[in-house]
Amino acid sequence: MFAQPEFWVAVAFVILMGLFAYMGVHRTILTTLDHRSERIRSELEDAQRLKQDAAKLLAEYEARRATAEREAADIVASAKTEAERIAAEAKAKMEDFVARRTKTAENKIALAEAQALADVRAAAADAAVAAASTILSQTVKGELAEDLLAKGITEAREKLN
Repeated sequence: MFAQPEFWVAVAFVILMGLFAYMGVHRTILTTLDHRSERIRSELEDAQRLKQDAAKLLAEYEARRATAEREAADIVASAKTEAERIAAEAKAKMEDFVARRTKTAENKIALAEAQALADVRAAAADAAVAAASTILSQTVKGELAEDLLAKGITEAREKLN
């Protein structure tokens, strides 16, 4: 047994373990392991807290996104409504403008017709007066002719105008 190398390895191992126990290496190892487990536990707690914070932020941003989408939809709907209202107003204004322009044109045409009719009547009256004057001056002579001529011209002008 003393000649076998496994025996001396076992004796050296027992002596080494005894020396470690005497020097308190096991307490140092346990303290180091405890510190490491505390550090890992605190890191896990921090990670859990960060995960919860991230979940809260995600929920908050999703709520903001949903609100922004609703606001955008409302803006689009109000813009469509406003565009339809403006188009209806523009159509009504255009129809009113066309109606006013048509009425103005009709009034101008009626005024031009009345003026033309008055001009024709005046020209006819002048022509009738001139014709009557010529006929009466050739057929009737003297003072009676002049009285009849003046009276006829006056009556013709009053009736034709």
